Amino acid sequence: MTKADAYLVRDIGNILENGYWDENPRPVYEDRTPAHTLSVNHIVRRYDLAKGEFPVCTLRRQAWKTGIREIFTIYQHPTNVLSEMKEYGVTWWDPWDIGDGTIGQRYGATVKRYDLMHRLIEDIRKDPYGRRKVVSLWQESDLRETPGLAPCAFLTMWNVRGDYLDMSLIQRSGDMLTASGGGGINEIQYAALLMMVANTVEKKPGVFTHFVANEQIYDRHMENARELQRRAKTVSGSRPMLLLHREPGCPFEEYVIGDFEMKDYAPMEPQLTFELGI
Repeated sequence: MTKADAYLVRDIGNILENGYWDENPRPVYEDRTPAHTLSVNHIVRRYDLAKGEFPVCTLRRQAWKTGIREIFTIYQHPTNVLSEMKEYGVTWWDPWDIGDGTIGQRYGATVKRYDLMHRLIEDIRKDPYGRRKVVSLWQESDLRETPGLAPCAFLTMWNVRGDYLDMSLIQRSGDMLTASGGGGINEIQYAALLMMVANTVEKKPGVFTHFVANEQIYDRHMENARELQRRAKTVSGSRPMLLLHREPGCPFEEYVIGDFEMKDYAPMEPQLTFELGI
């Protein structure tokens, strides 16, 4: 069992035992039924990539390549245009089209408007031990400018530690079993982002810490939650690791999905399906 698997099982148990039900939820399922959630507040998970603790779940298959390609569309070649996301194979944002073929002034549009990644990389290089390395997708003027889903994973903070670059991710809300939980898409893609930035500034990827303010299990995901608990009792001892095959100092814009290799990844089958709350 990976460290991410252990976190996921821990957090499922915590929600099932201590969670609280929401009232008047915003999301609905495709059939327009309200999508209720059982939640807990303030979940923290910590991984040391330098020690091989890459956050990928093996209890179900993760679409890790698509997750990293989505990170490209947010931070590397930032866009909010759905057709441009599809060029990277990212289609899961389609239900959030605000009616003009975009997701509104959100995510990649905010990164592009404020040139957030170039500013971050320049700051790391010029002032490595400064404590102001914050990348925030929560820009009030952007949120008011257009409709659209408010960013869920919205804040990263970066710290140099000798030869290492550490990063923390702050997430306001997380659908634990589909994206935000231990070893899910959000952790995979932001750990990959840490690897990319660290390599660009010629540091080693270090500690990745993930804080979720409110993490949920949807009411229609309860059986899958119990299935993941059952699988954890028989999971193998594999230790998958994401590798980045590019020379140190590689320009941030030049990474492609073929530069990444997920080594020793053998997730459990069959795949589980989840009905999304939109």
